[in-house]
Amino acid sequence: MRPALHAEWTKIRTVAGPLWLLLGTVAATVALGAGATSVAGCTPTGCGGDTTRLSLMGVYLGQAPVVILAVLVISGEYASGMIRTSLTAVPQRVTVLAAKAVTLTGVVAVAGTVAVLGSLLAGWLILPGPGRQALSSAEGPTLRAAAGTVLYLMLIALLSLGVATAVRDSATGIGVVLGLLYVVPIVSQIVGDPYWQRLLQKIAPMSAGLAVQATTNLRSLPVSPWAGLGVTAGWAVVALSAGALLLRTRDA
Repeated sequence: MRPALHAEWTKIRTVAGPLWLLLGTVAATVALGAGATSVAGCTPTGCGGDTTRLSLMGVYLGQAPVVILAVLVISGEYASGMIRTSLTAVPQRVTVLAAKAVTLTGVVAVAGTVAVLGSLLAGWLILPGPGRQALSSAEGPTLRAAAGTVLYLMLIALLSLGVATAVRDSATGIGVVLGLLYVVPIVSQIVGDPYWQRLLQKIAPMSAGLAVQATTNLRSLPVSPWAGLGVTAGWAVVALSAGALLLRTRDA
């Protein structure tokens, strides 16, 4: 396992693309969060909303570079034919996928932590007094929202890696994952039946997973914060399992 991890770490750190995508995640997350907090309607009595979730909403955009990076980690090797070399060097195919997953989640965890802390700092600096107090006062929920957001980005990376391993094509993999993340929530808003609307919100990987960012009005959520993150984890497990099975059973 150690040689496989070293090989994957070498691949990521010696190519410019992954670094730029990770920087894009940080920049997009912080910029969108700062933009959202800058237009928050605050009064002397409060901001009338979940300031923590508002500060962290940049992850809606920041997750897109994570998806692209995770898909390219393996689909790029299929496109170039490098996958044959990787599987020859490490004949245990699941070990190759596991090494990619560990390396990917490590770098995404670092970038996600920087993005989340930057977003919260930007929110604290931009929000007026009442909003700043609300953001600072809910230490426990804010900590849960911050840690949960980093975990969410890691799970999205694993989901994307699993899908890319299964489909073996960059454009298809990116399209499938972005469709799951962005199209399903739109469909849930179009559905007229409240039951089906709430069900889609409970099972969609993004709307369920990002419930972990909520710090107020938790009872109004379609799914509780940690349970929602569990839904996203379920998507990641299924995608990785399917990818690992197909990687083992078909030709490179």
